[in-house]
Amino acid sequence: QVQVTESGGGLVQAGDSLRVSCAASGRTFKNYAVGWFRQPPGKDREFVAGLRWNTEITVYADSIKGRFSIARDNAKNAVVLQMNSLKPEDTAVYYCAASDAIVRLSSQEEYQSWGQGTQVTVSS
Repeated sequence: QVQVTESGGGLVQAGDSLRVSCAASGRTFKNYAVGWFRQPPGKDREFVAGLRWNTEITVYADSIKGRFSIARDNAKNAVVLQMNSLKPEDTAVYYCAASDAIVRLSSQEEYQSWGQGTQVTVSS
């Protein structure tokens, strides 16, 4: 299984943009699905966005549609999550996950490999 590592989190102000990246190691993301999830303070982890590497099919949570976008970075064998117009409620630990056997991109249970997470904090 591919291993994943997140990077790019940080502290920003409301309205700013931030990009987080999920890098693959051990193998490429070919034939994999990659998902971004987040866990706000004191809440359960939730789906943010997902992408199928081969077809570039994407799915987004309603809460971030129009503000976030997920895409491949072929040169770096990574999947990036571009986050625009950030809000304080976007504050969370952001996790990347990957699997080569996904039916539903939004289903946490179907992902096999998880990263350690990267903190994103949005101040008001």
